[in-house]
Formats: sequence, C-alpha cells, structure tokens
Amino acid sequence: MPNITGHTELVGLMAYPIRHTQSPTTHNLAYDKNGDDVIQLAFEVDNDSLEAAVNSIRALKMLGSNISMPNKTVVHKYLEEVDEAAQLCGAINTVVNTRDENGQVTGKLKGYNTDGMGYWQAINEEGIDYTGMKMVLIGTGGAATAIAVYGALHGISEMHVFNIKDKFYGRGEEIVATINEKTNCKAYMHDLADLDLLKEKMHEADLFCDATGVGMHPLEELSNIPDPSFFRPDLIVTDTVYAPRETVMMKQAREAGCQKVYNGLGMMLFQALIAIKLYTGKDTDVAYMKEQLGI
Repeated sequence: MPNITGHTELVGLMAYPIRHTQSPTTHNLAYDKNGDDVIQLAFEVDNDSLEAAVNSIRALKMLGSNISMPNKTVVHKYLEEVDEAAQLCGAINTVVNTRDENGQVTGKLKGYNTDGMGYWQAINEEGIDYTGMKMVLIGTGGAATAIAVYGALHGISEMHVFNIKDKFYGRGEEIVATINEKTNCKAYMHDLADLDLLKEKMHEADLFCDATGVGMHPLEELSNIPDPSFFRPDLIVTDTVYAPRETVMMKQAREAGCQKVYNGLGMMLFQALIAIKLYTGKDTDVAYMKEQLGI
C-alpha cells in the first residue's frame, strides 16, 4: 500500500470505461520499487470531458496521464506538442507534463504513443535486432498502426500490412502512404482475403505480427492464419494478445517448428515502463516486474 503524503505526485489514466484496467497495478508497483513518491489513479473520462480533464493535468501539476479509448485519437487537440511517432500514427496513449531545467513541471503537455515503443522494446529484450528486417503485419487498428509506424521509423526495411476490407482498411492505406512518404521503409497494403499472397509474403518475411483481437475472448478459438504451412520455421512470430497466453495462431507457429514465438505480455509491460520513464526519468527493474506480474 503506497504511503500517500502531501508530497505525493499524481499520474492519471483517462479512459471510458475504465474499471477493468490493470494499469494502476503495474504503475504503482513500479513507482514503489523505484522509491518514487508517485501514484497512478484511474479516472473515467470520455470525449466530452477530455478537455477539462487534460487541463486538470496543468492545474493540479500532475506528472501526466495515460490515455486510452475513446480519447487516443482526439487528445492531441489539447496539447502543446506531439512526438513524431504519435503524430504519424494519429494516436496518443501517454501525455507528459514537461519539466524545466530545475525539474519542475511546466504545464506544457507533450503526447507520445508507447504502444509501438513497447512492442519493439519487447523484441529487443529477446535479443532480436530487427534492423533491415522484412515484416508482415495483420491489422490496422491502434496497436497495429503504432507498431507499423515505430518499426518503419527505426529500421524495418519492408512491411506488408494485411487487413480485411472493412471500415479500417482505408486507415491502413493512409498509414502505408505515410510510411512511404516519411520513412525509408517500403510499405504495402493488402487484402487479408488474398491467402496466396499472405502465405508468399510470410515465407519471405523475417518477422510476423498479428495485431488484431483475433485469438482473445470471444474469438479465442480462431486464427487469422489458415494452417501451420504459412509459417517458416525460422520466422519470428508475435501476437499482441496476452489473454490467453497462447493463442491458436501461436500454437500453429509452434506446430510449424517456429522457435521464437511471443505473446503480447512483453508489449503490455514495456509500453507501461516506457511511460513510467517519461514521467519520472527512471528505468524500472524488468525482471522484478515480470516476477511480480507473473509474466
């Protein structure tokens, strides 16, 4: 139990709904481990109350706030600055109250997206250097977009994005166009229904990521991949789903002989730890956090 005093600094989490979140558990565990007099609290905030909530970061001299749905794509309107990756992917999940040379918060707010950073940090932690790799990515939602943009900015050489032709397909085309315009990565958008092309690109790729909700409840019996033949044994396979810890897609990859198969727990942890460092300037003991959270 944190010892809250008159000196305790506050970090928020602004989303709606909010009561299901595990974020304060992760954050407060890290702050306690690091000896920081900081606490995170969750607040129910929707689009209608977002501007007032963001202004409260300034008024209360908070260190900042995590931002989740439905506020990720609109919070930029109330900030002074937005990080390049967050700007390109059009979504923000972390707002930081910037500090002056004396370490005091200034009231000038900067937005980041640590989802993409978290995914790639989890890859790094497994000893994988993704520089120059070819990637196949399924999905065009918030997590997929953040992963795509950060990867393109930081070394992925070629990226093939697949999605069903739903209302989000156009968003995928926009992100692919932005990546081609703003980065050195060559990006392509494809229809997920073209299974022959999907298999071809997966066989050519170094890294595969399913960044959709397929595999989690209520879709835990499903996979976007028809069968194990789509996987090469040396393909690095990742899933952003972390409950269940092994999805049908991950089982298919292991059946195909893939040795490097990872769920979304690493991404979940590292996106939080990156945000915590943005707030406090401190790194957190990763092994300790994994042990405490059962990762």
